[in-house]
Amino acid sequence: MTTFNHPIKDRTTKQLLQIVSSPEDWNEIALIQAEEELKLRNIPEGEINQSKFYTQKEIQIGNFKLANESYYIIDFIFSPLTTLFEIIVSWELRKDGYLRKADQQQLLRPIFILVIIMMVIIFNW
Repeated sequence: MTTFNHPIKDRTTKQLLQIVSSPEDWNEIALIQAEEELKLRNIPEGEINQSKFYTQKEIQIGNFKLANESYYIIDFIFSPLTTLFEIIVSWELRKDGYLRKADQQQLLRPIFILVIIMMVIIFNW
């Protein structure tokens, strides 16, 4: 039997519920041990399913927030270089779940690149 740095059986019921609710974050042995420990503690299957449901809802809410995050005027005021760099250079926004930012990036990138090219031409004359 595999032992973990902090043994599964010594964890709180809340921690065990978190383990079984997020299987992608844990290896198979930890999941099995957590499920067995919950059974030993007589935790009802309904409570386990409810914990899994709430964890999935939290993940969905987090994904929704990421997808709807966008650039604001205040980003260009307080961190213009960082925002400009992210718009011009970053290629992973859509892959990382920032759907609205990726759409804004598609619109803003050509405009910013054109402005930068025009500034270089004007200042080199």
